[in-house]
Amino acid sequence: MQRTRRKVRFPKIDWTAFAMARGPLPLPVSLDPDAPTPLHVQLREGLRAAILDRRLPRGARLPASRVMAADLGCARGTVVLALEQLIAEGYLTARSGSATRVAATLPDDALPRANASVQPTRTDIPSLSRRGARLVAAPDRRFMAGPGVPDAFALGRPALDAFPYEVWARLLQAEWRHGPTERPDPRGSPALRAAIAGYLAQARGVACEADDVIVTAGIRQSLRLLAELLLDPGEAALVEEPGFPGIAQALASAGLRPVPIPIGPGGLAVSGAGPLLEGARLAVVTPAHHYPLGHAMSLENRLDLLAWAEAVSGWIVEDDYDGAYRYAGRPLAPLRALDRGGRVIYVGSFSKLLLPALGLSYLVLPRGLVAPVNQALAEIGPAPPGIGQWALARFIEDGHLAGHLRRTRRLYALRQEVLVDATRRHAADVMNVAPMEGGMHLIARPGPAWPDALGDAEAVARLGRAGISAVALSAYHVGAPEPGLLLGYAAVPERAIEPAVQRLAETLRMAD
Repeated sequence: MQRTRRKVRFPKIDWTAFAMARGPLPLPVSLDPDAPTPLHVQLREGLRAAILDRRLPRGARLPASRVMAADLGCARGTVVLALEQLIAEGYLTARSGSATRVAATLPDDALPRANASVQPTRTDIPSLSRRGARLVAAPDRRFMAGPGVPDAFALGRPALDAFPYEVWARLLQAEWRHGPTERPDPRGSPALRAAIAGYLAQARGVACEADDVIVTAGIRQSLRLLAELLLDPGEAALVEEPGFPGIAQALASAGLRPVPIPIGPGGLAVSGAGPLLEGARLAVVTPAHHYPLGHAMSLENRLDLLAWAEAVSGWIVEDDYDGAYRYAGRPLAPLRALDRGGRVIYVGSFSKLLLPALGLSYLVLPRGLVAPVNQALAEIGPAPPGIGQWALARFIEDGHLAGHLRRTRRLYALRQEVLVDATRRHAADVMNVAPMEGGMHLIARPGPAWPDALGDAEAVARLGRAGISAVALSAYHVGAPEPGLLLGYAAVPERAIEPAVQRLAETLRMAD
């Protein structure tokens, strides 16, 4: 007798429900404590990749943060910081008293999926405006660290290995837990403005109140705001020569005419500027530590600059980008401390002191500018990023900023010493590096064996291919360029400096 086979229908499985019903999934992520990337960034990116690759399915339950920290061999604060960012971005969901899970609907679902088999065929460059053409023709100043040598020698990077991540994660967690308690203020969080005012009065000798402080998203935004408020299009603004190109670009984008003033060992001197001062009513300077040459503005030049501003009813923007880092004696008093006429607008930033990702700067206004700037901000906005401002205020108020500056001041002095010593022992024939009394970078000027035909821009390109970051000194000059290399050392661990210098010297010698 022949049996009849029956087709068996298996029920359709809801894999999302299955993932939600089962226990926590093992994490497809590993951390490398020796990598230059912070551990919380490694964890965040690893989890995001696993979610997008469906290795962590939607609705999957993640282990508790303490369990994850134990499994990964890191601090719980590291895990919390990574999870909070992914929750904010919509990759994870978390409710009070419930486990953290992969979101059922991912933010990337709204994006069209690229077809890997179809490659774009158009390679011609689209038409650009004259301003756009100038931007893309400018020297490439992306400060990328090479493989195997952490951040050697990228500019503008603080020592991420010295940052108190656990403290910061705890403060961020508290901010997220309590949620925003105030409406976004275009001037910045009142708590943060009060904390900044207290810190500046104690640490930098800048007497101000919370109402005098404006939180911004960077010095370029600050300069555009001030330029549009204080000067008319076409008016002249004094800038340092050499100087940071972004300052002149921000002024020009606001319709002003940047006028470069050559500086000497005493900084910018208006007494010798002559006809260059004609029609100018704004000056942007770095008195505590000139960028990039490192000079401190002399008292005579400071007083002359203040007298000039008073005489022309002008304004001085004091960029104190790293004035807290001085290794010979106490940090120099800001120009603002000498101002009696209410002409100095003080600018500071947390990106170089703490974390570049913060993206927060601040202005301290003379009392006469407070009301006009507040009105302008109410009209043009927008408010700076709100998340993190409360945590930063607590970070300052609880003394963590002061402690961090004390530690990194000693650390940066040590790293500068190691860099100077390494260049003397391994690269004295191709470059001369002299110590500076402050800052986060040094200047390497051509030595006797530097190839005659090698320009500093070409040297930077060669070093980049060898895995070393540097910036050409000539890129900061408008007029006749002075050759050299800017080497940032703050983010480079001491053990990595000597091999990086050796590689740098070998690369320059091979260019002959």
